[in-house]
Amino acid sequence: MGDKLWVIWMFVAAVFVVAEIFTMGFFLLWFGIGAAVAGLIALLGLKLGWQLACFVVASGILVAASRPFAEKLTKKQPPGIGADRFVGQRGVVLEAIDNIRNTGRIRIGKEEWRADSESGDAIPEGTSVVVSRLEGTRVIVKPL
Repeated sequence: MGDKLWVIWMFVAAVFVVAEIFTMGFFLLWFGIGAAVAGLIALLGLKLGWQLACFVVASGILVAASRPFAEKLTKKQPPGIGADRFVGQRGVVLEAIDNIRNTGRIRIGKEEWRADSESGDAIPEGTSVVVSRLEGTRVIVKPL
C-alpha cells in the first residue's frame, strides 16, 4: 500500500479543490495544494511521516500567506452601506426606551427599529434621538 499512497493523496487533493469550488474564499484550496505536495512526496518514496509533515507545513504556509489577502476581501463594510447607513441619523421614540424592561422602538424616516439607550437611561416617547451604532437587530441611540 505504501507505494500507492500518492494516489490517495491526489484523491484528497482533488476533493479539497472540488470542495473549494462550492465554498467562498480560498481556504480549502490551500489544503488541496498541501495534499498534492504530500502526494508528490509519496511518489518520491518518502515515508508517511514525511508526507504528513509536508501536508501540514505546505497547507499552513499557504493559509498564513493568504491571510492578509483574505482580510482585505472580508474587511468591514464602509459606513453608509446596508443597515449601517442609519448611524448618525435622527429619529423619534415611538415606544419609551427602557433597557431594563427591554422596551423601546424608534422611527427613522419610514422605518421602525427596536432601540436601546446608549447610556442605559430611559428615554420617553416623543424624544428626538440620534443613532450611535447598531448591535444585531437593534439601534443604540442617545437623546438629542
